[in-house]
Amino acid sequence: MAIRRKDTVIFEKPPVIAAWAAAGGKKESEGPLAEGFDFLTRDAAFPDENCSNWEQAESRLQQKAAEACLRKADISRKELDLVLAGDLQAQCTASNYTMRSLQAPFAGIYGACSTMAETLCLAAALAAGGVVHQALAMTSSHFCAAERQFRTPLDYGAKRTPTAQWTATAAGACLLRNPGQAGVPVLSITFGRVQDYEVRDINNMGAAMMPAAVSTLLRYFAATGTQPADFDAIFTGDLGQVGSALLYEQMEREGIPLPNHRDCGCLLYDVQAQNVQAGGSGPGCSAAVLCTHILPALRSGQYRRVLFLATGALMSQTTFLQGESIPGIAHCVELAGEGTV
Repeated sequence: MAIRRKDTVIFEKPPVIAAWAAAGGKKESEGPLAEGFDFLTRDAAFPDENCSNWEQAESRLQQKAAEACLRKADISRKELDLVLAGDLQAQCTASNYTMRSLQAPFAGIYGACSTMAETLCLAAALAAGGVVHQALAMTSSHFCAAERQFRTPLDYGAKRTPTAQWTATAAGACLLRNPGQAGVPVLSITFGRVQDYEVRDINNMGAAMMPAAVSTLLRYFAATGTQPADFDAIFTGDLGQVGSALLYEQMEREGIPLPNHRDCGCLLYDVQAQNVQAGGSGPGCSAAVLCTHILPALRSGQYRRVLFLATGALMSQTTFLQGESIPGIAHCVELAGEGTV
């Protein structure tokens, strides 16, 4: 059973994340979380696997994460009841092509950089209700594919602004199971509401997504009666340095400071040494940090209770060129240490 409190769904019997895996590229292999990845490649084009373009390479990266997750869970793809997946490519093609090899029931999801939290929310709700017994939630992004689609092709050599973020070449996959099984419990989920503060700068995603993070956090705290001190850490998806600074300022104004806030976009890379401007971004960014750092820390006992709040900018390559503002959304997943529930 689940209890609905405004926008938050609290699970009386929490479903669990039973296994997880992450795959990454060259820059991820040079970052501070490299040891936590299940697969890393020094050539994100995957030339040895007959990939002829960046889009195919991203799909292959997603397949690597899915395959590693299934191996760790000791199940075959035939045992999956459902796969929830999405990415940044137009019509989520990286995920669509991944599913050619997985051959499991599939629901494509688009939440931009919030996709990892969105798929987790949906999979957790379905697992808690007994609709599925084993569901895979996953997402990916690829720097080269994203730059070509949303900004300029790499060959153009455009100058990157200080507020820009580096789209992670990474993928993450999580296997969710019904309550009562071994794994990291999902205590609650909160679906976000679209926020639009009229940001139009395609090179400042942190500013565009920050209001959505504030909105979801305020609604979560109000619905549950909790406060930041109740958590070991509150992780946002990819606000980067610019968006994180704005988040601190706004939450201070709301009377709810966040001393335990950490941003996946600032954790995946060494921002000072790796030339990623304001930090990492992309759905693969938060997915990779979830699977290489957050979930292992919840399993080991380093963390006992955290919020995972992935943020997304919901523009398209068309609306951006039309001068539209950039709406944002943030979905929240409350996680507990393994064995604490």
